Amino acid sequence: MVDIEAAKLDAVFHALGDATRRRMLASLAGGERTVGELAQPFDMSLAAASKHIKALENAGLVRRTVVGRTHRCRLEARPLAEAHRWLGFYEKFWNSRLDVLEGLLRQEQHSNNEGDGDE
Repeated sequence: MVDIEAAKLDAVFHALGDATRRRMLASLAGGERTVGELAQPFDMSLAAASKHIKALENAGLVRRTVVGRTHRCRLEARPLAEAHRWLGFYEKFWNSRLDVLEGLLRQEQHSNNEGDGDE
């Protein structure tokens, strides 16, 4: 079970690791798009766009439906939520570390301010 979850997460982060795919996802957040509509802002061929979409599909981020010769894509947000949950652990970790650092800096600043009155 863990290996399946890790593989899914790997696919999501691989898909998100490319700026073109992230922009495609942003476009899909506004609603369904055809492959041609997704390719248009990048001045790329439909074949090149399809490769990017395939990576998004492999990650479960996009669902493609074919009607005749038209390929329509829509965003599937669940894998993003799973990645967000995974990242949440590290957010808590860093927030706790930064809280400790903030406390130390405030303590140091307080000590320095107390020393200023002695002169």
